[in-house]
Amino acid sequence: MLATMTSKSQITLPKDIRALLQLEPGDKVAFLPLPDGKIVVSKAKKESFSKLRGLLPQPTRAYSVDEMNEAVQKGVAKQHAGA
Repeated sequence: MLATMTSKSQITLPKDIRALLQLEPGDKVAFLPLPDGKIVVSKAKKESFSKLRGLLPQPTRAYSVDEMNEAVQKGVAKQHAGA
């Protein structure tokens, strides 16, 4: 099977390959280059939330639901004021 790369360096995976890998829109595809120049293509595993934990800094304090709602309202108002 062949796929053509566009001027934006994009390719469309052939339908048979998408079906074989059980790919759905939004899925991630992993590419593993091998020493012999071949590339293994597979469906990327979804990262669990626990693996992502710790990527963001810890909050300096706990916020109440009322404080969070107020912050959201201010953000929405600010966003619409610039529109």
